[in-house]
Amino acid sequence: MAEFDPEQFEDKYANYFPELQRAYKNAFETMNDQFDSELIHGIDQQILNESEPFYDEESETFRVELPENPTDRLTAIAVDDDKLAQTLDRYVTEIESELYRVFDVEPPAVD
Repeated sequence: MAEFDPEQFEDKYANYFPELQRAYKNAFETMNDQFDSELIHGIDQQILNESEPFYDEESETFRVELPENPTDRLTAIAVDDDKLAQTLDRYVTEIESELYRVFDVEPPAVD
């Protein structure tokens, strides 16, 4: 893989589509191994399908932006709101971690 270029990430789907797919797939596999697979599949299909990864050059951070009212989108299974929110937060964190790993970018230091 070529070295990560933040400017190229602005047109991420043209320049980095395979890497994005790999990051999301790796996160899915990790989450599916650790949590209820029905819940993970529902989150993947009904919430994360509309998510958008971004890279902020100033802070040198990846973030995943969720669609509006993400928890309202999950209709495939019944789940407690707290459990859904916690699992979704963990899933987004996993995707962001995979983005750093796949693009070989050092995450910012935590103070």
